[in-house]
Amino acid sequence: MKIVNITKPALKQIHKAPTHIYQKVLGWINAVETIGIASVRLRKGLHDEPLKGTRQGQRSVRLNQQWRLIYTESLEIIAIEEVTPHDYRTR
Repeated sequence: MKIVNITKPALKQIHKAPTHIYQKVLGWINAVETIGIASVRLRKGLHDEPLKGTRQGQRSVRLNQQWRLIYTESLEIIAIEEVTPHDYRTR
């Protein structure tokens, strides 16, 4: 099983997020630590997907239409890097 660590910036973002987003993050962490990241990725509702470009090596989980959880994975540790509202504007 994997251990989930939350970076300091991500922890601040989680506490600033709406309550339902906070609860979804805790649910995701519990699922990863209980059944493993491979099983959690199979859940279609979370839309766990690899990121491209400057974020290559990171993965994104959709918490709802607006909010995303960004994480990286090593052998035994998953680090939550960000929990942010998704920016739909083109850059």
